[in-house]
Amino acid sequence: MKAANPEKGLANEKQKSIRMTNISAAKAVADTVRTSLGPRGMDKMIKDSKGEVMITNDGATIMKQMEVLHPTAKMLVELSKAQDIEAGDGTTSVVVIAGALLNSCTALLEKGIHPSQISDSFKIAGDHASKILEEMSVKLDLSDTTSLEKIASTSLASKVVSQHSQELAPIAVRAVMSIVSEGDENVDLKNIKVSKKLGGTVDDTELIDGLVFASNHASHAAGGPTRVENPKIALIQFCLSSPKTDMENNIIVQDYTGMDRILREERKYIVNLCKKIVDTGCNVLLIQKSVLRDAMNDLSLHYLAKHRVMVVRDIEREDVDFISRTLGITPIAHVDQFTSNKLGSAKLVEEETVGEGKIVRIKGCSNNSPQGKTASILVRGSNQLVLDEADRSLHDALCVIRSLVKKRALVPGGGAPEMEMSQKLLELSRTLTGAESICVRSFSEALEIVPYTLAENAGLNPINIVTELRNRHTNGDKHAGINVRRGGVSNMMEENVVQPLLVSLSALNLATECVRMILKIDDVVMVR
Repeated sequence: MKAANPEKGLANEKQKSIRMTNISAAKAVADTVRTSLGPRGMDKMIKDSKGEVMITNDGATIMKQMEVLHPTAKMLVELSKAQDIEAGDGTTSVVVIAGALLNSCTALLEKGIHPSQISDSFKIAGDHASKILEEMSVKLDLSDTTSLEKIASTSLASKVVSQHSQELAPIAVRAVMSIVSEGDENVDLKNIKVSKKLGGTVDDTELIDGLVFASNHASHAAGGPTRVENPKIALIQFCLSSPKTDMENNIIVQDYTGMDRILREERKYIVNLCKKIVDTGCNVLLIQKSVLRDAMNDLSLHYLAKHRVMVVRDIEREDVDFISRTLGITPIAHVDQFTSNKLGSAKLVEEETVGEGKIVRIKGCSNNSPQGKTASILVRGSNQLVLDEADRSLHDALCVIRSLVKKRALVPGGGAPEMEMSQKLLELSRTLTGAESICVRSFSEALEIVPYTLAENAGLNPINIVTELRNRHTNGDKHAGINVRRGGVSNMMEENVVQPLLVSLSALNLATECVRMILKIDDVVMVR
């Protein structure tokens, strides 16, 4: 009889230890965001190294801000990011499901089941669960605005600004539907610009017909116009100020006549620039922000104001493309290219006082760019924390509507799809044998974490609620979910608590993939 190899035993112990460490690190991250799940979930206050504070319960935002050191825990942060990119919502759910699956892996590994066996069984369970989701989904027509608003409201219900969901949901739906053409299978959310302006309440948020600039409007300071009807609009990327040399040079002036000549030349240069602009018939000028020098000086501002040209300066570089598409114009990089055929048109440009500041609206844009239509939303809020959270919540609502354009089907919310998958997978596990059966059963039990957490966060008795929910699904009521408002179990479709199929499908597949990847890791190698 051969003696057992002690080195092999040590290697196995090391692999087991690393696997358990990885699972523990990932579970710790999942437990952090678990309390944020659902409409009654708690919010997190995030404080960064600069002392800036953020209040949110958006899973992706929490994960992004977390200072995570362990490489496996970072995988859960990336998992949340992937869900945010794919579906835009369900970022907390995906991490909670992954945490529960990892928890079930711990028990399976302790039973002596090989990680590869667990991984393969989870693949079978994940594929089967995806089919269950597809079967229980309800087809949706994009012309059904009421249903779309209900889905957007469900997404907003778990946010800090949930009390404003009645106002924000229709805005999100109208914004996405205004840029979608029939037959589109995706929406580029870069075509929807969300601008933030401090003051008022979230209820004052509005969808703008055209463009809105919450930035500094310059020409009123020099006595220029604040309202222009049927404007001719130009977007320029050059500066209306004194030229500067490319290198750091010094000019030595020996007498006042030399100084006078320099100032005269500068004045002549700027006036010539402005004259070329005025001669084309342009009466609204949008100027891109410049890092190297002032975008415009007092002289150019005065000259343009005298000729009744309205100026909006400090336009960010990343906004130039959006403005070009909305107005159907090309940005002008040099004054020699400034011609009348480069000008855009609209019905009205006017300055308005909003809160403590001012905004500029461009109404009635042509918006017929070949790159697609655009939409603008102006978000309002009483303070910066509320304003930022309203912006994040609105982004999630827009992503939810985008998910419905990608995959036009919806499933009930309130933990109903997870419980339905759990019960169907339990039935599947009874038809299997050996380790495969045990693993699929563990997978099905792990999915119950979503309804359990929803009940727990709502202050209900999770064991009673989940037991009742299990019985309802066993008896064929596949739309039964947790109604946190009433504190019991009810039909989610009747309660209008629905979510896109893509959100649930993406969360399930991404969580399963991530867990299988973590399971296969048996060593951590440090490299230089």
